[in-house]
Order: sequence, then structure tokens, then C-alpha cells
Amino acid sequence: MAATPSPPPPSLPHPNKLTIKTASTSSHSSFHNRRSVSRNRAHIHCQHNTSDNGAHHHQHQQTPQWTVDCVAGSDPIHIILKPPSLTTPPMPMDSGLKSSKKVCLFYAAEMEALAQRIAAQSDAIELRSINWRKFEDGFPNLSIPNAHGIRGEHVAFLASFSSPGVIFEQLSISYALPKLFISSFTLVLPFFPTGTSERMEDEGDIATAFTLARFLSNIPISRGGPTSVVIYDIHALQERFYFDDNVLPCFESGIPLLKSRLQQLPDSNNISIAFPDDGAWKRFHRQLQHFPVIICAKVREGDQRIVRIKEGNPKGRHVVIVDDLVQSGGTLIECQKVLAKHGAKKVSAYVTHGVFPKRSWERFKHDAGGQPDNGLTFFWITDSCPLTVKEVKNKPPFEVLSLASSIAATLQI
Repeated sequence: MAATPSPPPPSLPHPNKLTIKTASTSSHSSFHNRRSVSRNRAHIHCQHNTSDNGAHHHQHQQTPQWTVDCVAGSDPIHIILKPPSLTTPPMPMDSGLKSSKKVCLFYAAEMEALAQRIAAQSDAIELRSINWRKFEDGFPNLSIPNAHGIRGEHVAFLASFSSPGVIFEQLSISYALPKLFISSFTLVLPFFPTGTSERMEDEGDIATAFTLARFLSNIPISRGGPTSVVIYDIHALQERFYFDDNVLPCFESGIPLLKSRLQQLPDSNNISIAFPDDGAWKRFHRQLQHFPVIICAKVREGDQRIVRIKEGNPKGRHVVIVDDLVQSGGTLIECQKVLAKHGAKKVSAYVTHGVFPKRSWERFKHDAGGQPDNGLTFFWITDSCPLTVKEVKNKPPFEVLSLASSIAATLQI
């Protein structure tokens, strides 16, 4: 033929040769007639053949073919080699599931049981211990075993500020861990104990909620940035502004645990929610808006303050009193009595934090088979206060709803 194809591209093996087949758009055109060729567009197909006579016939069929485009409108003829079209395998579909973040979880001594429940929720959570010792003078003698082993890891500390005597040693741990070259640090403090001391009524009053928030705000930053502080059902949401920009407060709630438990009750379609005061209603009513609501209030009669129903009707209902915490329990007991007096079929209670100083939990009795005048059908608390959990375990009407699954999920944020 008059036209000589260009040498094969470098990617073609040396023993191979190109066989060129030409097809013209006109059956009378010929390369011997340049004018005819110049008026036609030819398509040349390049077939990649091996010099082996059949030894690799199957492999030859699998070899990608090169394409030659010939534009016969100029002299000399322009030939353009196009490499074989390689089929790109489809990219795997994104399952949408994030891989779990590995977390090293340290814990205060009294939080060991909750820490074990948290670790049981996910293989990505690994428990690490702390040596909690004291010197002869009573001051803490603390150490973190294998401190080099947590470098580059995500670290969390499960704390319990159950009394002033343990706060200092746990703050010491919280200040030390971020400095061990860890990727991130999360302090899980389920119960913020000074939350009820959030305001001043007289000059000279000290809002210790602000004081504790400042202590936590001075936790050093880690390599990954500010510390995350996880707190459940803090007494007043405006307390988030007590923390400064050195930490990231994350406020969670135990109410989803309550809602899940209520769905399991045989009378789940007969539940009403009662709030002991306007503060509790403001705090929780949005999370419980699908239930009929009863609001109680304290009113003064002479020298006494008594609880009355301000809104709602408890008659024939299983009424669940909801609040963030309980101390002596006097207000809850007064609510129980007034709800029973107004015809409640059953009365139960839920608080996220069962503080119960001086064993005040003993004031709450079981209703002895549906007699709301006698006591409560259920009293649900979470395990945010581990010392209380040990005391009320297996004692009706108390039932513990564990925060373990919620904390495990929060550690993956």
C-alpha cells in the first residue's frame, strides 16, 4: 500500500506487528488516485497480532486492540493512533458505615462497673487502668501504667465527682492524660454535681457550678484540639456558658432510655408525664411532647409549701414523674401523693441522677401491687451515681437504666 503506518506505540511488545485494514466510504476510491482519496475519509483499524502461530490464541483474543484513525484530506495522509480503551473496574459503593474509632477508656475506681458495661458495647473501646494510691498524709499518689502506649490514641476518662474528696485526684488525671501526646481527649462526667448551685440570690453567694466549670475548662488541649466534656442532663442548660472555649461541652440526656423503657410496659398507651415544677417542664417537655402532660407546682399556704396540680388530669393514668435529679426526695413524694389523690391509677418516677444523700432513697416505698397511695410502681434512675446504684440494686421500686450504650455511642463522635 502507498501509506506506511507509524511504528507501534512503545507499550506494544516488540515481536508484535500491526495489520492495517482500510475501509473507504466510497467503493471506487483508491490510494492510487490522490484526488479521489482527498475527497473521502478513510477509517483504518489496527489489529494487534502476535508472531506466535496459535500458541497464544486465547491470549490474543484477550489483548486490547489499538485503533488507527486516518484522515485522507491532506498529503501526506495523517494517521492518529488511539490506545485501547481500558475498562476501569467500578468503584466499590460506599456502604455509608464509618469504621469505629478505637478509644482507650480510663475510669475512676467507683466507675469500674459502668466502664465494663461501656466496653462491652463495642470492640473499639479498650479499658485501661489507673493506679489509685495515697501517700501516708492522705494526698493522692497516682500513676498511669504504660503511658507511652497511648501515644497517638483517642483517650477518654470516665469520672465520678461523687464527693469533694475525690474531685482533686480525678482532676489530676484529667489534666495529665492530654499531655501524653494522645490524638484526642474526652472527659465523661455523667453527673455534674454542683449544677444546682448555678445562681446567686444574695450578695456573697457563690455559684459553685461556675467554679467547677472553670476547673474543667482549664484541662490542657491534646494534639487533636480541645477536650470534649460529656455531661448528662445538667441541671440548667444555660450552664453551658460557664465553660470557656478551651473545652467542648457535650450535653447528653438519659430521657431516650426512659422512653425506650416506657414502650416496654404493658400499659404503654396509658402513660402521662408529670413535672414537679415549671423548671422540670422547661428542661424536658420537648423530649416528651408526645405524652399527655401534667405540671405540678409548689404553693405557699400559711407557713407551709404544698404541691398542687397546676395543669393536666392524672385520673385513670399511669403517671411518670420526671426530673433531672433527686436529693432528699421530699418534692417527689408530695407529687406522688397529690397525683394519687386525683385518681392516678399508678405513679412512677424517673430521675437521671439519683443522689440520695444520707440514704434518703429509703423514703420511697413500692406500691404493693398498684396502690399509688402506698408508693411508686417504678423508680427509674441511671448509673450516673454508682454509689447509689450499689445501694438500691434489686430493691423495688428501683430499677437502673444504664448509660453504657449512650456513652459508647458518644465516644464515637
